[in-house]
Amino acid sequence: MQVTGAWLEQAQPVLRLLSAAGFQALVVGGCVRNTLMGVPVTDVDVSTDARPEQVMALAEADGIRAVPTGLAHGTVTLVHDGHGYEVTTFRRDVETHGRHATIAFSDNLADDAARRDFTINALYASADGRVIDPLGGRADIAARRVRFVGDAQARISEDYLRILRFFRFHAQYGDPAAGLDAEALAACAQGAEGLETLSAERIGAEMRRLLAAPDPAPSVAAMAQAGVLARILPGADAAPLARLVHLEEGLAPVALRRLLALGGDVARLRLTRREADTLGKGRAGLGSAAGPSELGYRLGANLARDLVLVRAALLDSPMPEGWQDAVARGAAARFPLRAHDLPHLEGPALGQALRALEERWIASDFRLGRDELLT
Repeated sequence: MQVTGAWLEQAQPVLRLLSAAGFQALVVGGCVRNTLMGVPVTDVDVSTDARPEQVMALAEADGIRAVPTGLAHGTVTLVHDGHGYEVTTFRRDVETHGRHATIAFSDNLADDAARRDFTINALYASADGRVIDPLGGRADIAARRVRFVGDAQARISEDYLRILRFFRFHAQYGDPAAGLDAEALAACAQGAEGLETLSAERIGAEMRRLLAAPDPAPSVAAMAQAGVLARILPGADAAPLARLVHLEEGLAPVALRRLLALGGDVARLRLTRREADTLGKGRAGLGSAAGPSELGYRLGANLARDLVLVRAALLDSPMPEGWQDAVARGAAARFPLRAHDLPHLEGPALGQALRALEERWIASDFRLGRDELLT
């Protein structure tokens, strides 16, 4: 079997740089996996038996920019024709610590494949596109099955983030009808306590990617059953997520919208300030009695739309009739009064009067004009 694509053509100068010097040069991981699955390729990684210093020297001699992005881990980023390629030396694990591993460089592709997380990520291809499959990744791709390389518990103990990656990869590439790999799911449940050792940044990044998958609901439900969800999002309820995905009806996935549906304590996700602010406004809006048009006025079209969807998912109710027009109408509305329209008032009295008039204007579905409000 062979893979082809513009990405492979673009990578040829980097592959030739290494092979011309007598080294192995193979593309690996996501670019091969995605091509076999018919999914767009976003990053191209290269695996080689050349040592990092040799890669740097070859690139310098050939005029290719080399960035020492991870020399201790064997990684050099080569930049050619505007594209970046992470070139990593074959490695084998000497000792693992649950978050970091002591590695040694290797001349053997089998060593490199054995330390990868999932079989579908342990696929290599030569410069001519010939696929090299040392661990049965092609069969797992055909079955849309996410399976750990070797012993699942051992792979998880090497890096507990792999628990979250397992659920995320199933959401992106797995077969929902077939369910999750039983051995992997059991290992995730057994190793869930190890998630406590991970930083909030790593957990948050992985959860964002999971929740942005087309349909993360089966994976998140399995996380809940395995005791994983409660460790990273205490108090979350997985049930509304499936209803939300159904209600979204082709809308682009938004991780924060889905996080609103899940609820729970987000402290372990390390949200950005903007995300935390949006989530706070969203939760306040969910707890209010505001209808779609008022939500659109107060929060803008996008967040109001998300809240109407999430509210219906939480209540397991149909969407309100005409809700989209109502949200748009509210988002476009502009309160016609300003402080100078009430010259006889000042201070707290002025603020109270403006708020009361604004409430009256909202209750009229934004129909009352300035003169009517002042009458």
